[in-house]
Amino acid sequence: MKFSITKLRAAFGDIKAMEKLHVDTRTEDIINAIENKPFAVSDKSVLYAGLNELAGYHYFKTVVVGALHIKTIKGALLTINGKDFKLVLNSDMVELESDFSNVSNRSITYIDFEIDAEDLPKMEKSNIQSIELSAKNNKVVFSIVE
Repeated sequence: MKFSITKLRAAFGDIKAMEKLHVDTRTEDIINAIENKPFAVSDKSVLYAGLNELAGYHYFKTVVVGALHIKTIKGALLTINGKDFKLVLNSDMVELESDFSNVSNRSITYIDFEIDAEDLPKMEKSNIQSIELSAKNNKVVFSIVE
């Protein structure tokens, strides 16, 4: 049996030691349940995204997993920089809050953005060079995953 100071400290009730030993299955389960594939990446976050339609309205559904942690009542902006266009999308809700896991030290943020039907063809990965997400005092620039 291997001796570990962390295990010993956890046995005596040290919260930080317990967190180190804890496996973050909840966050992993959420990531595995995301129906979209990684769309773009930044230095510290991954953007999962895809287009959806509901009752004739089109949405660019995003899930950001990583260092981005926000809580705002002013919404978010998604700027899509394309080869020959720039598209700015507003979040469909103004109240946004990330779900933080102190075990994995990652946040999960769900944001849906309204998109006009005529802009749908622009949303192909091959047309997009970068994506910029702005919310509150946070600004993250994503590069497209090939």
